[in-house]
Amino acid sequence: MEWGTIFPALATVSLLLCFGIIGVVADASNHRYKSEETVPLYANKVGPFHNPSETYRYFDLPFCSPAPVKDKLEALGEVLNGDRLVDAPYKLDFRVDYDSKSACKKQLTKEEVAKFRSAVEKDYYFQMYFDDLPIWGFIGKVDKEGKSDPSEYKYFLYRHILFEVLHNNDRVIEINVHTDINSMVDITEDKDIEVDFMYSVKWKETETPFEKRMEKYSQSSSLPHHLEIHWFSIINSCVTVLLLTGFLATILMRVLKNDFVKYAHDEETGDDQEETGWKYVHGDVFRFPKNKSFLAACLGSGTQLFALTTFVFILALVGVFYPYNRGALFTALVVIYALTSGIAGYIATSFYCQLEGTNWVRNLLLTGFLFCGPLFLTFSFLNTVAIAYNATAALPFGTIVVIVLIWALVTSPLLVLGGIAGKNSKAEFQAPCRTTKYPREIPQLPWYRGAIPQMAMAGFLPFSAIYIELYYIFASVWGHRIYTIYSILFVVFIILLIVTAFITVAMTYFQLAAEDHEWWWRAFLCGGSTGLFIYAYCFYYYHARSDMSGFMQTSFFFGYMACICYGFFLMLGTIGFRASLLFVRHIYRSIKCE
Repeated sequence: MEWGTIFPALATVSLLLCFGIIGVVADASNHRYKSEETVPLYANKVGPFHNPSETYRYFDLPFCSPAPVKDKLEALGEVLNGDRLVDAPYKLDFRVDYDSKSACKKQLTKEEVAKFRSAVEKDYYFQMYFDDLPIWGFIGKVDKEGKSDPSEYKYFLYRHILFEVLHNNDRVIEINVHTDINSMVDITEDKDIEVDFMYSVKWKETETPFEKRMEKYSQSSSLPHHLEIHWFSIINSCVTVLLLTGFLATILMRVLKNDFVKYAHDEETGDDQEETGWKYVHGDVFRFPKNKSFLAACLGSGTQLFALTTFVFILALVGVFYPYNRGALFTALVVIYALTSGIAGYIATSFYCQLEGTNWVRNLLLTGFLFCGPLFLTFSFLNTVAIAYNATAALPFGTIVVIVLIWALVTSPLLVLGGIAGKNSKAEFQAPCRTTKYPREIPQLPWYRGAIPQMAMAGFLPFSAIYIELYYIFASVWGHRIYTIYSILFVVFIILLIVTAFITVAMTYFQLAAEDHEWWWRAFLCGGSTGLFIYAYCFYYYHARSDMSGFMQTSFFFGYMACICYGFFLMLGTIGFRASLLFVRHIYRSIKCE
Protein backbone atom coordinates (compact mmCIF):
# COMPACT_ATOMS: atom_id res chain seq x y z
CA MET A 1 0.00 0.00 0.00
CA GLU A 2 1.26 3.48 -0.85
CA TRP A 3 1.89 5.62 2.22
CA GLY A 4 -0.08 8.42 0.57
CA THR A 5 -3.27 6.30 0.67
CA ILE A 6 -3.04 5.59 4.40
CA PHE A 7 -4.18 9.00 5.61
CA PRO A 8 -7.31 9.34 3.43
CA ALA A 9 -8.23 5.84 4.63
CA LEU A 10 -7.53 6.95 8.21
CA ALA A 11 -9.82 9.94 7.75
CA THR A 12 -12.63 7.70 6.46
CA VAL A 13 -12.23 5.23 9.34
CA SER A 14 -12.21 8.13 11.79
CA LEU A 15 -15.50 9.53 10.51
CA LEU A 16 -17.16 6.10 10.29
CA LEU A 17 -16.16 5.24 13.84
CA CYS A 18 -17.51 8.54 15.12
CA PHE A 19 -20.76 8.06 13.22
CA GLY A 20 -21.03 4.57 14.70
CA ILE A 21 -20.18 5.43 18.30
CA ILE A 22 -22.26 8.62 18.39
CA GLY A 23 -25.07 6.90 16.50
CA VAL A 24 -25.39 4.37 19.33
CA VAL A 25 -25.99 7.25 21.73
CA ALA A 26 -28.35 8.97 19.30
CA ASP A 27 -30.49 5.87 18.75
CA ALA A 28 -30.80 5.10 22.46
CA SER A 29 -33.97 7.20 22.76
CA ASN A 30 -35.67 5.81 19.63
CA HIS A 31 -38.20 3.90 21.70
CA ARG A 32 -41.93 3.21 21.43
CA TYR A 33 -43.97 2.82 24.61
CA LYS A 34 -47.11 0.94 25.51
CA SER A 35 -49.79 2.46 27.69
CA GLU A 36 -48.82 2.49 31.39
CA GLU A 37 -45.27 1.40 30.56
CA THR A 38 -42.71 3.21 32.74
CA VAL A 39 -40.72 5.77 30.76
CA PRO A 40 -37.11 6.08 32.02
CA LEU A 41 -36.46 9.24 34.06
CA TYR A 42 -32.88 9.81 35.19
CA ALA A 43 -31.67 12.44 37.62
CA ASN A 44 -28.33 13.78 36.38
CA LYS A 45 -26.74 16.53 38.43
CA VAL A 46 -27.16 19.69 40.49
CA GLY A 47 -24.98 22.76 40.73
CA PRO A 48 -24.74 26.56 40.87
CA PHE A 49 -26.41 28.04 37.79
CA HIS A 50 -23.52 30.44 37.05
CA ASN A 51 -20.77 27.80 37.45
CA PRO A 52 -21.34 25.26 34.65
CA SER A 53 -18.28 23.15 35.53
CA GLU A 54 -19.14 22.90 39.22
CA THR A 55 -21.78 20.19 39.23
CA TYR A 56 -22.54 17.49 41.77
CA ARG A 57 -24.49 14.25 41.84
CA TYR A 58 -28.23 14.74 42.24
CA PHE A 59 -28.36 12.85 45.52
CA ASP A 60 -25.45 14.81 47.03
CA LEU A 61 -28.33 17.01 48.16
CA PRO A 62 -30.63 15.24 50.64
CA PHE A 63 -33.51 14.57 48.27
CA CYS A 64 -35.52 11.43 48.92
CA SER A 65 -33.87 8.64 46.95
CA PRO A 66 -34.94 5.19 45.76
CA ALA A 67 -33.26 2.31 47.53
CA PRO A 68 -30.88 1.23 46.22
CA VAL A 69 -29.74 4.08 43.94
CA LYS A 70 -28.97 2.58 40.51
CA ASP A 71 -26.41 4.26 38.24
CA LYS A 72 -27.03 4.26 34.50
CA LEU A 73 -24.26 2.76 32.39
CA GLU A 74 -22.69 5.68 30.51
CA ALA A 75 -20.55 6.08 27.42
CA LEU A 76 -17.06 7.62 27.51
CA GLY A 77 -18.25 10.99 26.20
CA GLU A 78 -21.01 11.21 28.82
CA VAL A 79 -18.54 10.64 31.65
CA LEU A 80 -16.14 13.25 30.19
CA ASN A 81 -19.09 15.64 30.02
CA GLY A 82 -19.65 15.26 33.76
CA ASP A 83 -22.94 13.36 33.43
CA ARG A 84 -23.75 10.95 36.29
CA LEU A 85 -27.22 9.58 35.62
CA VAL A 86 -29.15 7.70 38.33
CA ASP A 87 -32.77 6.59 38.68
CA ALA A 88 -34.92 9.58 39.69
CA PRO A 89 -37.31 9.39 42.67
CA TYR A 90 -40.28 10.08 40.39
CA LYS A 91 -42.11 7.38 38.39
CA LEU A 92 -43.72 8.46 35.12
CA ASP A 93 -45.89 5.87 33.34
CA PHE A 94 -46.76 6.42 29.70
CA ARG A 95 -50.06 8.31 29.29
CA VAL A 96 -50.89 8.02 33.00
CA ASP A 97 -51.74 11.31 34.74
CA TYR A 98 -50.93 11.92 38.38
CA ASP A 99 -52.12 14.76 40.57
CA SER A 100 -50.01 15.68 43.62
CA LYS A 101 -48.67 12.16 44.03
CA SER A 102 -46.23 11.70 46.91
CA ALA A 103 -42.72 10.65 45.92
CA CYS A 104 -41.71 10.26 49.57
CA LYS A 105 -41.84 11.90 52.96
CA LYS A 106 -38.50 12.77 54.49
CA GLN A 107 -37.50 14.13 57.87
CA LEU A 108 -34.75 16.70 57.20
CA THR A 109 -32.20 17.27 59.96
CA LYS A 110 -30.76 20.70 60.78
CA GLU A 111 -27.65 19.86 58.77
CA GLU A 112 -29.69 18.81 55.72
CA VAL A 113 -31.81 21.96 55.95
CA ALA A 114 -28.61 24.05 56.07
CA LYS A 115 -27.32 22.16 53.01
CA PHE A 116 -30.49 22.89 51.05
CA ARG A 117 -30.41 26.55 52.13
CA SER A 118 -26.81 26.94 50.98
CA ALA A 119 -27.76 25.40 47.62
CA VAL A 120 -30.77 27.69 47.20
CA GLU A 121 -28.61 30.71 48.07
CA LYS A 122 -26.19 29.74 45.27
CA ASP A 123 -29.00 29.36 42.69
CA TYR A 124 -28.67 25.59 42.40
CA TYR A 125 -30.51 23.97 39.53
CA PHE A 126 -31.20 20.31 38.83
CA GLN A 127 -30.99 18.50 35.51
CA MET A 128 -32.79 15.29 34.55
CA TYR A 129 -33.32 13.27 31.37
CA PHE A 130 -36.72 11.89 30.43
CA ASP A 131 -36.53 9.53 27.45
CA ASP A 132 -33.23 11.31 26.65
CA LEU A 133 -34.94 14.73 26.66
CA PRO A 134 -33.25 17.21 29.03
CA ILE A 135 -35.24 19.00 31.72
CA TRP A 136 -34.13 21.60 34.26
CA GLY A 137 -35.50 23.45 37.22
CA PHE A 138 -34.36 25.37 40.25
CA ILE A 139 -34.52 23.62 43.61
CA GLY A 140 -35.77 26.66 45.49
CA LYS A 141 -36.00 30.45 45.65
CA VAL A 142 -34.76 33.33 47.77
CA ASP A 143 -37.35 35.92 48.79
CA LYS A 144 -35.56 39.31 48.78
CA GLU A 145 -38.63 41.46 48.21
CA GLY A 146 -38.62 44.54 50.43
CA LYS A 147 -35.50 43.40 52.28
CA SER A 148 -32.14 45.18 52.05
CA ASP A 149 -30.30 43.19 54.70
CA PRO A 150 -29.27 39.67 53.53
CA SER A 151 -29.92 38.37 57.05
CA GLU A 152 -33.61 39.11 56.49
CA TYR A 153 -33.88 37.03 53.31
CA LYS A 154 -36.29 34.10 53.31
CA TYR A 155 -35.24 30.77 51.74
CA PHE A 156 -37.75 28.32 50.30
CA LEU A 157 -37.42 24.78 48.93
CA TYR A 158 -39.68 23.60 46.13
CA ARG A 159 -41.35 20.32 47.07
CA HIS A 160 -43.85 19.90 44.22
CA ILE A 161 -42.72 19.34 40.61
CA LEU A 162 -45.18 19.50 37.71
CA PHE A 163 -44.36 17.41 34.61
CA GLU A 164 -46.18 18.23 31.37
CA VAL A 165 -45.44 15.58 28.71
CA LEU A 166 -46.42 15.72 25.03
CA HIS A 167 -46.67 12.48 23.07
CA ASN A 168 -47.40 11.48 19.49
CA ASN A 169 -49.11 8.07 19.56
CA ASP A 170 -46.56 5.78 21.24
CA ARG A 171 -43.59 8.16 21.36
CA VAL A 172 -42.52 10.91 23.74
CA ILE A 173 -42.08 14.23 21.92
CA GLU A 174 -41.61 16.94 24.53
CA ILE A 175 -41.49 17.46 28.29
CA ASN A 176 -41.78 20.66 30.30
CA VAL A 177 -41.17 21.01 34.02
CA HIS A 178 -42.59 23.60 36.41
CA THR A 179 -42.18 24.04 40.13
CA ASP A 180 -45.25 24.84 42.19
CA ILE A 181 -44.63 28.19 43.91
CA ASN A 182 -47.68 27.56 46.09
CA SER A 183 -46.11 24.48 47.56
CA MET A 184 -42.82 25.52 49.16
CA VAL A 185 -41.08 24.75 52.43
CA ASP A 186 -39.46 27.51 54.50
CA ILE A 187 -35.84 26.49 55.19
CA THR A 188 -34.65 29.84 56.54
CA GLU A 189 -34.03 28.49 60.05
CA ASP A 190 -31.90 25.54 61.12
CA LYS A 191 -34.50 23.16 62.49
CA ASP A 192 -35.75 19.65 61.81
CA ILE A 193 -38.66 19.64 59.38
CA GLU A 194 -40.67 16.99 57.56
CA VAL A 195 -40.99 17.47 53.79
CA ASP A 196 -43.47 15.65 51.58
CA PHE A 197 -41.89 15.64 48.10
CA MET A 198 -44.69 15.44 45.51
CA TYR A 199 -45.11 15.47 41.75
CA SER A 200 -47.89 15.78 39.19
CA VAL A 201 -47.91 14.45 35.62
CA LYS A 202 -50.09 15.64 32.75
CA TRP A 203 -49.96 13.90 29.34
CA LYS A 204 -51.11 15.67 26.18
CA GLU A 205 -51.36 14.63 22.52
CA THR A 206 -49.33 16.52 19.89
CA GLU A 207 -48.97 16.35 16.10
CA THR A 208 -45.23 17.05 16.17
CA PRO A 209 -43.36 14.12 14.55
CA PHE A 210 -40.71 12.26 16.51
CA GLU A 211 -37.98 13.38 14.08
CA LYS A 212 -38.53 17.04 15.03
CA ARG A 213 -38.61 16.70 18.79
CA MET A 214 -35.11 18.18 19.18
CA GLU A 215 -35.93 21.34 17.20
CA LYS A 216 -37.27 22.98 20.34
CA TYR A 217 -33.75 23.09 21.79
CA SER A 218 -32.00 24.29 18.63
CA GLN A 219 -34.49 27.08 17.91
CA SER A 220 -33.17 29.26 20.72
CA SER A 221 -29.93 29.90 18.81
CA SER A 222 -31.83 30.33 15.52
CA LEU A 223 -34.22 33.06 16.67
CA PRO A 224 -34.38 36.03 14.27
CA HIS A 225 -32.56 38.48 16.52
CA HIS A 226 -29.79 35.93 17.18
CA LEU A 227 -29.45 35.15 13.47
CA GLU A 228 -29.25 38.87 12.70
CA ILE A 229 -26.35 39.23 15.11
CA HIS A 230 -24.62 36.17 13.64
CA TRP A 231 -25.03 37.42 10.08
CA PHE A 232 -23.93 40.90 11.15
CA SER A 233 -20.84 39.23 12.59
CA ILE A 234 -20.24 37.39 9.32
CA ILE A 235 -20.77 40.49 7.16
CA ASN A 236 -18.63 42.61 9.49
CA SER A 237 -15.86 40.02 9.35
CA CYS A 238 -16.08 39.65 5.57
CA VAL A 239 -16.02 43.43 4.96
CA THR A 240 -13.11 43.87 7.36
CA VAL A 241 -11.25 40.99 5.81
CA LEU A 242 -11.90 42.06 2.22
CA LEU A 243 -10.90 45.67 2.85
CA LEU A 244 -7.75 44.90 4.79
CA THR A 245 -6.62 41.92 2.75
CA GLY A 246 -7.46 43.76 -0.46
CA PHE A 247 -5.46 46.75 0.74
CA LEU A 248 -2.51 44.56 1.75
CA ALA A 249 -2.74 42.51 -1.45
CA THR A 250 -2.71 45.63 -3.62
CA ILE A 251 0.32 47.03 -1.84
CA LEU A 252 2.10 43.70 -1.75
CA MET A 253 1.48 42.89 -5.41
CA ARG A 254 2.50 46.39 -6.51
CA VAL A 255 5.67 46.30 -4.42
CA LEU A 256 6.51 42.78 -5.60
CA LYS A 257 5.89 43.75 -9.22
CA ASN A 258 8.22 46.72 -8.86
CA ASP A 259 10.80 44.47 -7.18
CA PHE A 260 10.61 41.91 -10.01
CA VAL A 261 10.94 44.63 -12.67
CA LYS A 262 13.87 46.25 -10.85
CA TYR A 263 15.75 42.99 -10.33
CA ALA A 264 15.12 41.89 -13.94
CA HIS A 265 16.37 45.27 -15.20
CA ASP A 266 19.50 45.01 -13.06
CA GLU A 267 20.24 41.56 -14.48
CA GLU A 268 19.71 42.68 -18.09
CA THR A 269 21.90 45.75 -17.80
CA GLY A 270 24.52 43.87 -15.83
CA ASP A 271 24.64 46.48 -13.08
CA ASP A 272 27.01 45.56 -10.32
CA GLN A 273 25.30 47.75 -7.76
CA GLU A 274 24.74 46.18 -4.39
CA GLU A 275 21.53 44.19 -3.96
CA THR A 276 18.95 45.47 -1.48
CA GLY A 277 15.68 44.28 0.00
CA TRP A 278 14.53 40.69 0.02
CA LYS A 279 16.75 39.64 -2.90
CA TYR A 280 19.78 40.61 -0.84
CA VAL A 281 19.11 37.69 1.56
CA HIS A 282 18.48 35.04 -1.12
CA GLY A 283 21.51 33.10 0.10
CA ASP A 284 20.17 32.93 3.65
CA VAL A 285 16.40 32.78 3.33
CA PHE A 286 16.38 28.97 3.05
CA ARG A 287 18.96 28.44 5.78
CA PHE A 288 17.42 25.89 8.13
CA PRO A 289 16.16 27.41 11.39
CA LYS A 290 17.38 26.87 14.91
CA ASN A 291 15.53 24.21 16.93
CA LYS A 292 14.31 22.58 13.74
CA SER A 293 13.14 19.46 15.60
CA PHE A 294 10.88 21.61 17.77
CA LEU A 295 9.53 23.48 14.72
CA ALA A 296 8.80 20.20 12.92
CA ALA A 297 6.99 18.88 16.02
CA CYS A 298 4.90 22.09 16.18
CA LEU A 299 3.95 21.68 12.51
CA GLY A 300 3.03 18.03 13.03
CA SER A 301 0.83 18.77 16.05
CA GLY A 302 -0.70 21.80 14.34
CA THR A 303 -1.59 19.76 11.25
CA GLN A 304 -3.19 17.06 13.43
CA LEU A 305 -5.29 19.66 15.26
CA PHE A 306 -6.33 21.17 11.92
CA ALA A 307 -7.42 17.70 10.74
CA LEU A 308 -9.28 17.19 14.04
CA THR A 309 -11.11 20.52 13.66
CA THR A 310 -12.02 19.74 10.05
CA PHE A 311 -13.48 16.31 10.91
CA VAL A 312 -15.46 17.78 13.84
CA PHE A 313 -16.92 20.41 11.49
CA ILE A 314 -17.91 17.68 9.02
CA LEU A 315 -19.73 15.80 11.79
CA ALA A 316 -21.39 19.02 12.98
CA LEU A 317 -22.55 20.03 9.51
CA VAL A 318 -24.19 16.63 8.87
CA GLY A 319 -26.16 16.97 12.12
CA VAL A 320 -24.39 14.61 14.52
CA PHE A 321 -24.08 17.18 17.33
CA TYR A 322 -27.75 17.92 17.82
CA PRO A 323 -28.56 19.59 21.17
CA TYR A 324 -28.02 17.44 24.22
CA ASN A 325 -26.69 14.43 22.38
CA ARG A 326 -24.86 13.66 25.60
CA GLY A 327 -21.10 13.37 25.26
CA ALA A 328 -21.14 13.20 21.43
CA LEU A 329 -18.62 16.00 21.02
CA PHE A 330 -16.23 14.59 23.63
CA THR A 331 -16.49 11.12 22.09
CA ALA A 332 -15.71 12.57 18.66
CA LEU A 333 -12.74 14.57 19.98
CA VAL A 334 -11.17 11.56 21.72
CA VAL A 335 -11.69 9.14 18.81
CA ILE A 336 -10.63 11.53 16.04
CA TYR A 337 -7.59 12.80 17.95
CA ALA A 338 -6.44 9.23 18.51
CA LEU A 339 -6.94 8.25 14.87
CA THR A 340 -5.26 11.36 13.42
CA SER A 341 -2.07 11.01 15.45
CA GLY A 342 -0.50 9.31 12.42
CA ILE A 343 -0.83 12.61 10.55
CA ALA A 344 1.20 14.37 13.26
CA GLY A 345 3.92 11.72 13.13
CA TYR A 346 4.11 11.79 9.32
CA ILE A 347 4.20 15.58 8.92
CA ALA A 348 6.68 16.16 11.77
CA THR A 349 9.15 13.44 10.80
CA SER A 350 9.05 14.07 7.04
CA PHE A 351 9.63 17.82 7.53
CA TYR A 352 12.36 17.15 10.09
CA CYS A 353 14.12 14.81 7.65
CA GLN A 354 13.76 17.41 4.86
CA LEU A 355 15.65 19.81 7.14
CA GLU A 356 18.44 17.21 7.32
CA GLY A 357 17.58 16.16 10.84
CA THR A 358 18.99 12.83 12.02
CA ASN A 359 17.43 12.06 15.42
CA TRP A 360 13.92 11.41 14.13
CA VAL A 361 12.97 9.23 17.13
CA ARG A 362 13.46 12.16 19.52
CA ASN A 363 11.48 14.34 17.12
CA LEU A 364 8.65 11.81 17.17
CA LEU A 365 8.59 11.73 20.99
CA LEU A 366 8.54 15.52 21.08
CA THR A 367 5.62 15.53 18.64
CA GLY A 368 3.68 13.03 20.74
CA PHE A 369 4.03 15.04 23.95
CA LEU A 370 3.89 18.58 22.55
CA PHE A 371 0.12 18.92 22.93
CA CYS A 372 -0.75 15.87 25.05
CA GLY A 373 1.86 16.75 27.70
CA PRO A 374 0.48 20.18 28.74
CA LEU A 375 -3.07 18.82 28.38
CA PHE A 376 -2.29 15.91 30.71
CA LEU A 377 -0.66 18.17 33.32
CA THR A 378 -3.61 20.56 33.21
CA PHE A 379 -6.08 17.68 33.46
CA SER A 380 -4.20 16.15 36.42
CA PHE A 381 -4.38 19.42 38.37
CA LEU A 382 -8.03 20.14 37.52
CA ASN A 383 -9.12 16.56 38.18
CA THR A 384 -7.48 16.79 41.61
CA VAL A 385 -9.44 20.01 42.26
CA ALA A 386 -12.68 18.30 41.14
CA ILE A 387 -11.96 15.32 43.46
CA ALA A 388 -11.40 17.73 46.37
CA TYR A 389 -14.80 19.33 45.61
CA ASN A 390 -16.41 15.88 45.08
CA ALA A 391 -17.76 17.23 41.76
CA THR A 392 -18.96 15.19 38.79
CA ALA A 393 -16.15 16.73 36.70
CA ALA A 394 -13.77 14.35 38.51
CA LEU A 395 -13.20 11.40 36.19
CA PRO A 396 -13.55 7.91 37.70
CA PHE A 397 -10.42 5.76 37.77
CA GLY A 398 -11.87 3.41 35.15
CA THR A 399 -12.39 6.25 32.67
CA ILE A 400 -8.82 7.45 33.16
CA VAL A 401 -7.62 3.89 32.47
CA VAL A 402 -9.68 3.78 29.25
CA ILE A 403 -8.17 7.08 28.05
CA VAL A 404 -4.63 5.89 28.88
CA LEU A 405 -5.30 2.64 26.98
CA ILE A 406 -6.56 4.60 23.95
CA TRP A 407 -3.41 6.69 24.06
CA ALA A 408 -1.14 3.65 24.50
CA LEU A 409 -2.85 1.25 22.05
CA VAL A 410 -4.12 3.62 19.34
CA THR A 411 -2.55 7.08 19.49
CA SER A 412 1.07 6.02 20.10
CA PRO A 413 1.24 3.18 17.53
CA LEU A 414 -0.33 5.38 14.83
CA LEU A 415 2.11 8.17 15.73
CA VAL A 416 5.04 5.76 15.29
CA LEU A 417 3.63 4.40 12.00
CA GLY A 418 3.21 7.94 10.71
CA GLY A 419 6.76 8.77 11.80
CA ILE A 420 8.18 5.74 9.98
CA ALA A 421 6.20 6.70 6.88
CA GLY A 422 7.53 10.26 7.08
CA LYS A 423 11.11 9.07 7.52
CA ASN A 424 10.81 6.77 4.49
CA SER A 425 9.14 9.38 2.29
CA LYS A 426 12.60 10.49 1.03
CA ALA A 427 11.26 13.94 0.19
CA GLU A 428 13.81 16.71 -0.24
CA PHE A 429 13.38 20.31 0.80
CA GLN A 430 12.56 22.40 -2.29
CA ALA A 431 14.76 25.51 -2.13
CA PRO A 432 14.90 27.67 -5.30
CA CYS A 433 18.10 29.38 -4.10
CA ARG A 434 21.39 27.92 -2.95
CA THR A 435 22.22 28.68 0.68
CA THR A 436 25.58 30.36 1.32
CA LYS A 437 28.13 28.89 3.68
CA TYR A 438 28.09 31.76 6.17
CA PRO A 439 24.96 33.67 7.20
CA ARG A 440 24.69 37.39 6.55
CA GLU A 441 24.51 39.69 9.51
CA ILE A 442 20.99 41.01 10.16
CA PRO A 443 20.94 44.83 10.29
CA GLN A 444 19.80 46.73 13.36
CA LEU A 445 16.01 47.02 13.11
CA PRO A 446 13.56 49.37 14.87
CA TRP A 447 11.64 48.03 17.91
CA TYR A 448 8.37 47.56 16.05
CA ARG A 449 10.02 44.97 13.79
CA GLY A 450 10.72 42.71 16.76
CA ALA A 451 8.94 39.39 17.27
CA ILE A 452 6.46 40.52 19.95
CA PRO A 453 5.21 43.71 18.15
CA GLN A 454 4.91 41.72 14.91
CA MET A 455 2.94 39.00 16.69
CA ALA A 456 0.62 41.63 18.17
CA MET A 457 -0.03 43.14 14.73
CA ALA A 458 -0.46 39.75 13.07
CA GLY A 459 -2.85 38.37 15.72
CA PHE A 460 -5.17 41.36 15.95
CA LEU A 461 -6.63 41.15 12.44
CA PRO A 462 -7.74 37.47 12.57
CA PHE A 463 -9.08 38.00 16.09
CA SER A 464 -11.13 41.00 14.98
CA ALA A 465 -12.77 38.76 12.35
CA ILE A 466 -14.03 36.25 14.94
CA TYR A 467 -14.52 38.09 18.22
CA ILE A 468 -18.31 38.61 17.85
CA GLU A 469 -18.86 34.89 17.27
CA LEU A 470 -16.56 34.09 20.20
CA TYR A 471 -19.15 35.38 22.68
CA TYR A 472 -21.76 32.86 21.49
CA ILE A 473 -19.25 30.01 21.61
CA PHE A 474 -18.17 30.94 25.13
CA ALA A 475 -21.79 31.34 26.27
CA SER A 476 -22.46 27.81 24.96
CA VAL A 477 -19.35 26.09 26.33
CA TRP A 478 -19.21 28.01 29.63
CA GLY A 479 -22.90 28.70 30.07
CA HIS A 480 -26.34 27.32 29.29
CA ARG A 481 -26.88 28.72 25.81
CA ILE A 482 -27.36 26.28 22.94
CA TYR A 483 -25.20 26.70 19.83
CA THR A 484 -26.40 24.92 16.70
CA ILE A 485 -25.57 27.28 13.81
CA TYR A 486 -22.52 25.30 12.72
CA SER A 487 -22.70 26.56 9.12
CA ILE A 488 -22.05 30.13 10.27
CA LEU A 489 -19.29 28.93 12.57
CA PHE A 490 -17.70 27.07 9.66
CA VAL A 491 -17.74 30.24 7.52
CA VAL A 492 -16.08 32.15 10.38
CA PHE A 493 -13.45 29.40 10.64
CA ILE A 494 -12.67 29.65 6.90
CA ILE A 495 -12.36 33.44 7.23
CA LEU A 496 -10.00 32.94 10.18
CA LEU A 497 -7.76 30.62 8.14
CA ILE A 498 -7.66 32.98 5.14
CA VAL A 499 -6.86 36.06 7.22
CA THR A 500 -4.22 34.22 9.25
CA ALA A 501 -2.50 32.98 6.09
CA PHE A 502 -2.60 36.39 4.42
CA ILE A 503 -1.43 38.49 7.36
CA THR A 504 1.44 36.07 8.04
CA VAL A 505 2.55 36.28 4.40
CA ALA A 506 2.50 40.09 4.61
CA MET A 507 4.55 40.07 7.83
CA THR A 508 7.03 37.65 6.27
CA TYR A 509 7.47 39.92 3.23
CA PHE A 510 8.07 43.00 5.37
CA GLN A 511 10.59 41.04 7.43
CA LEU A 512 12.52 39.87 4.35
CA ALA A 513 12.34 43.36 2.82
CA ALA A 514 14.11 44.61 5.97
CA GLU A 515 16.87 42.05 5.20
CA ASP A 516 15.97 39.87 8.19
CA HIS A 517 16.24 36.32 6.88
CA GLU A 518 15.24 34.47 10.08
CA TRP A 519 11.58 34.17 9.07
CA TRP A 520 10.81 30.54 9.90
CA TRP A 521 9.91 30.84 13.57
CA ARG A 522 8.56 34.37 13.10
CA ALA A 523 6.00 33.11 10.56
CA PHE A 524 4.85 30.38 12.94
CA LEU A 525 4.61 32.76 15.91
CA CYS A 526 2.76 35.43 13.92
CA GLY A 527 0.28 32.88 12.62
CA GLY A 528 -0.37 31.42 16.06
CA SER A 529 -0.59 34.74 17.91
CA THR A 530 -4.39 34.80 17.46
CA GLY A 531 -4.50 32.07 20.11
CA LEU A 532 -2.97 34.53 22.58
CA PHE A 533 -5.64 37.12 21.71
CA ILE A 534 -8.36 34.50 22.34
CA TYR A 535 -6.86 33.77 25.76
CA ALA A 536 -6.78 37.49 26.53
CA TYR A 537 -10.47 37.58 25.59
CA CYS A 538 -11.04 34.89 28.26
CA PHE A 539 -10.14 37.41 30.98
CA TYR A 540 -12.58 39.94 29.55
CA TYR A 541 -15.36 37.34 29.26
CA TYR A 542 -14.81 36.04 32.78
CA HIS A 543 -14.94 39.45 34.45
CA ALA A 544 -17.38 41.36 32.21
CA ARG A 545 -19.71 38.85 30.54
CA SER A 546 -20.13 36.01 33.04
CA ASP A 547 -21.02 35.49 36.70
CA MET A 548 -18.62 32.61 37.29
CA SER A 549 -16.98 32.48 40.70
CA GLY A 550 -15.16 30.16 43.06
CA PHE A 551 -11.77 28.46 42.83
CA MET A 552 -12.97 25.33 41.02
CA GLN A 553 -14.89 27.12 38.26
CA THR A 554 -12.13 29.72 37.80
CA SER A 555 -9.40 27.08 37.56
CA PHE A 556 -11.46 24.98 35.13
CA PHE A 557 -12.23 27.99 32.93
CA PHE A 558 -8.69 29.34 32.67
CA GLY A 559 -7.03 25.90 32.74
CA TYR A 560 -8.98 24.29 29.91
CA MET A 561 -9.14 27.54 27.90
CA ALA A 562 -5.33 27.68 28.12
CA CYS A 563 -5.20 24.22 26.49
CA ILE A 564 -7.73 25.20 23.80
CA CYS A 565 -5.90 28.45 23.01
CA TYR A 566 -2.59 26.56 22.92
CA GLY A 567 -4.18 24.20 20.38
CA PHE A 568 -5.29 27.21 18.32
CA PHE A 569 -1.76 28.61 18.57
CA LEU A 570 -0.29 25.41 17.11
CA MET A 571 -2.95 25.05 14.41
CA LEU A 572 -2.95 28.67 13.20
CA GLY A 573 0.85 28.83 13.51
CA THR A 574 1.02 25.87 11.12
CA ILE A 575 -1.37 27.60 8.68
CA GLY A 576 0.70 30.80 8.81
CA PHE A 577 4.00 28.98 8.34
CA ARG A 578 2.76 26.90 5.39
CA ALA A 579 1.39 30.01 3.66
CA SER A 580 4.67 31.87 4.23
CA LEU A 581 6.73 28.94 2.94
CA LEU A 582 4.69 28.84 -0.28
CA PHE A 583 5.06 32.61 -0.67
CA VAL A 584 8.82 32.63 -0.06
CA ARG A 585 9.38 29.79 -2.51
CA HIS A 586 7.26 31.58 -5.11
CA ILE A 587 9.05 34.96 -4.98
CA TYR A 588 12.55 33.47 -5.00
CA ARG A 589 11.61 31.13 -7.83
CA SER A 590 10.61 34.22 -9.85
CA ILE A 591 14.11 35.75 -9.80
CA LYS A 592 17.50 34.45 -10.85
CA CYS A 593 19.59 33.53 -7.84
CA GLU A 594 23.31 33.11 -8.15
